[in-house]
Amino acid sequence: MEELDVEPSTTLIPGVGFHQKHLGFEWGPGDLLVYETNYRLQGPRSASSPLVHIVRRDEDICSPILRKLFNESHLIFVGLQKLKEDVPSKNKKSQFVSVSKNYRSVIRACMEELQQNAVSTREGPLASQYGDQVSILLAIELIWNLCEVLFIDAAPAGSLLLLLLDWVRLHKSDVDTRAREVLQSESPALHQSYWDVVISLVLQGRTDEARQVLSKQASLRAESSSVFKRMDGLLQSMPIFNPAGTQTLTEFDVKWRHWHEECDRCLQDNTFASSRQLETICKILVGDEDTLLEQKELLSTWYHFLVTRLLFTHPTIKPPDLHYYAQSSMNMFLGPRASPEPLDIILLSAFEFDLHQVIKDCSIALNNWWFVAHLTDLLDHCKLLQSHNLHFGSNLREFLVLEYASGLFTHHSLWQLAVDYFDHCPEFGRVYLELQIERVPLDTERKAIKVLRICEDRQMSEQVRSICKIMAKRALRNNRLGSALSWSIRAKDAAFATLISERFLQDYSNKGSFTDLDLLDNLGPAMLLSDRLTFLGKYREFHRLYGEKRFSEAARLLLSLMTAKIAPRSLWMTLLTDALPLLEQKEVIFSVDQTYELMSCLEELNLDSKDSNQTDQDEDIESTKTELLRLALARNLAMAIVKEGTIET
Repeated sequence: MEELDVEPSTTLIPGVGFHQKHLGFEWGPGDLLVYETNYRLQGPRSASSPLVHIVRRDEDICSPILRKLFNESHLIFVGLQKLKEDVPSKNKKSQFVSVSKNYRSVIRACMEELQQNAVSTREGPLASQYGDQVSILLAIELIWNLCEVLFIDAAPAGSLLLLLLDWVRLHKSDVDTRAREVLQSESPALHQSYWDVVISLVLQGRTDEARQVLSKQASLRAESSSVFKRMDGLLQSMPIFNPAGTQTLTEFDVKWRHWHEECDRCLQDNTFASSRQLETICKILVGDEDTLLEQKELLSTWYHFLVTRLLFTHPTIKPPDLHYYAQSSMNMFLGPRASPEPLDIILLSAFEFDLHQVIKDCSIALNNWWFVAHLTDLLDHCKLLQSHNLHFGSNLREFLVLEYASGLFTHHSLWQLAVDYFDHCPEFGRVYLELQIERVPLDTERKAIKVLRICEDRQMSEQVRSICKIMAKRALRNNRLGSALSWSIRAKDAAFATLISERFLQDYSNKGSFTDLDLLDNLGPAMLLSDRLTFLGKYREFHRLYGEKRFSEAARLLLSLMTAKIAPRSLWMTLLTDALPLLEQKEVIFSVDQTYELMSCLEELNLDSKDSNQTDQDEDIESTKTELLRLALARNLAMAIVKEGTIET
């Protein structure tokens, strides 16, 4: 794709950019922050105004109605990626046409809802906004439908014109409204729009409906019944190609030429000289260009003029010849003074089968990437863009999908859709996802879990750790220790798990009980993440065993925590104090060897405490605890010796 070769449009920001002022700016993921600054050659720069202006390219992402378009088209996009490559090409074509129609039905449903809102709303600016969005969607569907006919369906000669007629009829629906209005009136043949309706139906090739409306006039004018019958016969006998029939294109062409000559003879014989309107219709049937151009108001667009012109002059048009008729029709219809609109240029590029120019012009003209991303993706699946790679390492399809998905990531709920788009960009999708996922604000734990699951499913270990650390720190700040520990375990962050374990133990020392018992009781292998977490889990297990009166198991566990040096030295006195109730049981819990080990731990602790700088009050408390423990240990040792019946020397 070539570089942008037109001047970009200017966005005016009210109240900024006065004399001697400059603009500062900061790029964001989906918008631009603009602020006014004082202009100085020397010295520090300072802000001139306290206002910060947000310039956003894609306003549509904020529209609740258009969000439905994004959500529903996302499902179609994902379904398209799942189409199997081994499906026969004939079946694939029908599948791609079906996908294209699904996209268009979503666009039309969204457009109808916007139209209803525009009519029902009482706010002028909002109604205007809805109207603008309807106009954009109308243009989008018009372009998409034409691309479907020319590129996806790739209709051959004969079928091509039929599809173009359907295209025009779909996007020129006011004829049906006016026809209903005429037919439902008291005297249809005398209605002021009667002949406009008849001619409009003929211009769209709807000859049966034109005959039906024309019969209203014939019944009123008995003196001209033969003339009306002649016109009815011409309209009835007009050949229409049937792709499903047995007639060949050559046979149809011969039949059509005979009919065309018959229409021309009627003109030469002045058959309809008595009725100006019927003569006009006959001139249309022979494809008289001057007469067609006189119907500009009824045709309204050059592409309607093109299709009508082809219908009555060249119904077997081949795709390669379209561009000539399209260019000449636009020139004839617009005239030398009128300049084509961007939509005209895009449609002309489509008729010229210049796909890349269509995509380029749409990218410039439209205010978001939705249309070009989805259309390009579909065209790429149809193998129509394989030859086009960009200079910066990606193909056109992936570049546009990445741009669209990046825009979705700026929205508080649509970011989840963007993940699937990144997943289906094999070259740079993962890199983009890794960068964008880190920008998602983790407002709630529920949202954080969603983000985390996305990262875990894609083995994005670095992002998983980052999210878990953020949530763990936030939970710790809010003193939610259980949640903080759970997040640090998921992050496999040993240092942070150690810190939180310390807080748990500190909390236990202050309150005398543990919180978040469900978590602590079910740590499982996760407790091996750090020594302090292992101690916390085992210490909680000791309390559980003690509560269940499984004293022997509790005693062994308590002793192992101290002798294996898992317990921090600062908690040894707490653990020894926890042993007191076990030492004072009527039944001997600790054996002689276990009692000696406890005594050794107590003496080791006393040696350390002599070197520490404790207050007199703390020393008295520690001394009292030590004496109680020595007494209990001595008593237990005596009972254990008696029980075991011998002293080991």
